[in-house]
Amino acid sequence: MSTPDIHLYTASTMNGWKPVIFLEEAGVDYELTYIDFGKNDQKSEWYMELNPNGRIPTIVDRGNDNFVVFESGAILWYLAEKYQKFLPVGEKARSQALQWLMFQMAGIGPMMGQAMYFQRIAAPKGIEDPFAIERYVKESRRLLAVLDQQLAGKKYLLGDDFTIVDMATYPWARSYPWAKVEIDGLENLQRWCDRIDARPATQKAVTIPKPFPAFFGQGDEATSQAENASRFNV
Repeated sequence: MSTPDIHLYTASTMNGWKPVIFLEEAGVDYELTYIDFGKNDQKSEWYMELNPNGRIPTIVDRGNDNFVVFESGAILWYLAEKYQKFLPVGEKARSQALQWLMFQMAGIGPMMGQAMYFQRIAAPKGIEDPFAIERYVKESRRLLAVLDQQLAGKKYLLGDDFTIVDMATYPWARSYPWAKVEIDGLENLQRWCDRIDARPATQKAVTIPKPFPAFFGQGDEATSQAENASRFNV
């Protein structure tokens, strides 16, 4: 059996699932190494030689002279170009894809991440900041409303086709319950979530390396919150 080109280093987080979604949707074989935050794997010397920022995910492309790519959006773009999948054709369409990918990376991810952090990590540790929580929850809702507007009359964020923009945005937007952001009235967004919820490959991907259903409003919230908080003890 041949060794897969792609070696993926990741964990079960919104960013960590992005390349898994691509690889599962594309039907690409890959090798996976689980990065255990509880053991501080992401800060180990060997890992930081691959990713100097000490974050996940990272890929090594053995089929391209062991070329290393880190940052989840950059990984999606690299994989889409390598396998010629899930990217639109044409200069303007590619630019639109890049714009919405950057929107996720610069807006949706950071704002929802902070909403989650202050409510799910800081508050249970006794550091509750109502001002920060209100700011990040409100900004997350505003950004989700922008997505809702973009989705008007579309199946996916760029039109009829599922792309890396959807792959990047879905794990974050779909985790609105974990960020405690309401999406009432955002009907286009709700339909988009339902549509991707029905994609078997994506749903398989968000169980790898292991599932964390509480992110998506399922399972035991209190136990999951304690488990999530324990990742930050190191």
